Amino acid sequence: MQFLLVAFDGTDEGAPDRRMKARPQHLEGVAELKAKGEFLFGGAILDEKGQMKGSMILYEFPDRQALDEKLKNEPYVTQGVWEKIEIYPFRLAGIQ
Repeated sequence: MQFLLVAFDGTDEGAPDRRMKARPQHLEGVAELKAKGEFLFGGAILDEKGQMKGSMILYEFPDRQALDEKLKNEPYVTQGVWEKIEIYPFRLAGIQ
């Protein structure tokens, strides 16, 4: 089952630094999920100045519980980067 995650970073002064500090671990985790077929695609949401302010990811997991378990170890979650997270069941066109 596919899930669309839309997450926004905090807006406090330290938010950009938290993101950059957690980013290498986040990207390492993304690479692992991609190798397992659990990360389909995603990337950073940018503000008007081209600065990262959030993320959009399309995941593939058996169910929402499996995704929630995986997110418990997501560096952007554990290190307080994402302040607001929305997750929706999703169906990518052309994939059954």
